[in-house]
Amino acid sequence: MALQPLFDKRLSLPLIAAPMFLASGPELVIACCRAGIVGTFPAKNQRTLDGLEAWLRQITENLAAFEAETGHQAAPFGVNLIVHKSNTILADELALCRRFQVPLIITSLGAVSDLVAAVHDYGGIVYHDIASLRHANKAAAANVDGIIAVSAGAGGHSGQASPFGLVSEIKKGFDGTVILSGAMSTGADIAAAQTMGADLAYMGTRFISTAEAASSQAYKDMLLAVTIDDIILTDRLTGVNANFIRQSLEQAGLNPDDLAAHGNIDINKELDDAHNENTGSARPWRDLWSAGHGVGQIADCPPVADLVGQMRDEYRHASSGQYQRSLAYF
Repeated sequence: MALQPLFDKRLSLPLIAAPMFLASGPELVIACCRAGIVGTFPAKNQRTLDGLEAWLRQITENLAAFEAETGHQAAPFGVNLIVHKSNTILADELALCRRFQVPLIITSLGAVSDLVAAVHDYGGIVYHDIASLRHANKAAAANVDGIIAVSAGAGGHSGQASPFGLVSEIKKGFDGTVILSGAMSTGADIAAAQTMGADLAYMGTRFISTAEAASSQAYKDMLLAVTIDDIILTDRLTGVNANFIRQSLEQAGLNPDDLAAHGNIDINKELDDAHNENTGSARPWRDLWSAGHGVGQIADCPPVADLVGQMRDEYRHASSGQYQRSLAYF
């Protein structure tokens, strides 16, 4: 496995809880790290630098207290930064991450070698999410430590490539960490991701339906009710292919079968619309809910600690089962 020393003896599962728009906050991150998986959040879930600073302080102080009380290291946490020209405060966000020594930076919408070097300079590592081999090659050229392969069926912005093909092609030209994203909800899924060559799994939708997620109860309830047939892939809302729950679009007054094109991405405006309760926007982003193809496996809304414990049992069972099945052929 191509894992950095950062993770040594700190993970109960080879899993990252993905940074999710509006759903990932400090409570979810802390719960994940205490349970032994990597917790992450998007910097843009806080609309001010003061708010981002407060979250970073809350997370670092809480995890330090956990380690002092238990004598065990928590899993590391990460922050997702948007590397895109519309993110006018990227340098300030990065400066805060440096100040709080954020162990893992996840970059989106741009792999920039200068940013990678800045994170390496303070001792952090950088993973970059991609949906195509072309972008994976650009990330590798930027000297990232890991590539997140966003395959078909991922929640939110999704790729369209098969995970089998995408992971194997990335590994041909990249010797860093490969993280697989797309349609995973169980410990058995994590074991399957490793079997096909990934070092870590990257799971988002399943963690929306947890007690600590900041998502609305209505969103969580909808996740329990829908199936893979209710997920639609469209580029007509954000300009980039993304998976949304059909029923949430209908509740927002949109026709999922006739979506108007949104045009060029304006991240700041979309985030402002999502955070503003009284936006008046034609598209109330906070009520357009995404989910991945693994949604049909979600049947409850437990605390993170219970969910990770269940996944750990599933992972061990799946891993031992694969070994036992392989023996039958010898």
